[in-house]
Amino acid sequence: MKLTKEYITLIIFIIATTFLSTSQTVVTTGLTEIMADFHVSSTSAQWIYSSFLLVLGVMIPISAFVARRFKIRKIIVSSLIFFLIGSIISYIAPSLYVLILGRVIQAVGAGILLPITQIVILKIIPKEKWQMYMGLFGFIIGIAPALAPTLGGFIIDSTGWREIFLICSIITFVLIIISAIGVKLEFETSDYSLDIASLVLCVLACVGIMFGFSNMAAHGSSLIYVILPIVVGVISLIVFAKRQFNIEAPLLDLRIFKNKYFFFGTMFSAILYFTMCGLNVIMPLFVQSVAYHSATESGIVLLPATIIMIIFNFVGALLAQKFGVRKILILSCLFTIVGYLVMMTYDINSSINYMIITQILRAIGAGLGLMPVVTWTISVVSGNIEDATAINNTVRQLIGAIGSALSVVILALFAGGNPTHNNVSVLAFGETSIVMAILAVLMLVIVILFIHDDVEPEEFN
Repeated sequence: MKLTKEYITLIIFIIATTFLSTSQTVVTTGLTEIMADFHVSSTSAQWIYSSFLLVLGVMIPISAFVARRFKIRKIIVSSLIFFLIGSIISYIAPSLYVLILGRVIQAVGAGILLPITQIVILKIIPKEKWQMYMGLFGFIIGIAPALAPTLGGFIIDSTGWREIFLICSIITFVLIIISAIGVKLEFETSDYSLDIASLVLCVLACVGIMFGFSNMAAHGSSLIYVILPIVVGVISLIVFAKRQFNIEAPLLDLRIFKNKYFFFGTMFSAILYFTMCGLNVIMPLFVQSVAYHSATESGIVLLPATIIMIIFNFVGALLAQKFGVRKILILSCLFTIVGYLVMMTYDINSSINYMIITQILRAIGAGLGLMPVVTWTISVVSGNIEDATAINNTVRQLIGAIGSALSVVILALFAGGNPTHNNVSVLAFGETSIVMAILAVLMLVIVILFIHDDVEPEEFN
């Protein structure tokens, strides 16, 4: 690969995005120390992580406007400056609330840069190589957050949690200089106007839905924490969607949903993300509350599967490029279905080793499916990469938040309350696994009916 200005730009974007993606999880191993330093509860301290994810989800739909309106060098430098300011605030934070503010500002930078990097990849790389490069990108930004807690734990044990943000500040400052000098490629931009009403509605929709569903497991059907935010979010989403069809410069061009291939491709990735996020919550609950293993052991159960899934993000993309996306997605569904059905064999005496091995089946399915379907979905509307990327990422983010919450609720309903060390909870976990398997069957139906290798891309002008 010759290092042209296009590839130099791409390399800088991928390095910057990879680094910023580690910030999602690098601080999680420091929550205990932060709780002790600020004398706060775990419920309050978890907002250091949750607020970052919430803002990340809010920023993604804005990326289409940002990509059209601003030069990419200005975008990457501005994103890194936001992240630098957030890191510095987090480093000097005198209280938990200031630390959360720093994390929110960090997330603004990360939330802009992640989808913009995908757009840069799709604009620079020839279409016939999209699967390979998007798979590689998925592997890189997947492995970084997975390994970040381990790295963060080492830093915290050696120097303390604040030094994580000091290191972030130093590296970000270096990246700002490299980006300002090294990013010389520019795409065509326009004086695309920002519809403030659409922006407000979009923020209300994303925050309301994600905040409400995220609180469902802890607060049940609370009016203030669950029902009201979800209602506000859903109403805002409906008004937002209607507005996009009636204004000259929409924040997101929702007309691309009229393309049935884009619609069902997005639905496939959203359902897959629902099951992935749901599994990440209910599996630790089963390991600790039902099978009576430790928190450390619950992490050990999911770690090999997480690494396998990240690896297969890349493997799946390579296979899709060689054999076609349809065959690989069918294979993804079959592995996913079998993976969830095998989970029905778990009981209160299930060993850690057995759960590790069986979780790998499900992880292979998830890895084979995610990046291939995302890349294929965007390719069918390749004339509108900005909106396709923003919409696809936003839908997955929203559905993921819903999946995390509803999976816990479903498990609790089947168990007749909180799952515990008894056979009723084992049966409830098996029934929840059936629900996940049924969703995987629905994914298979979508592939058979609507996902094909020879779909001609459609443009929306």
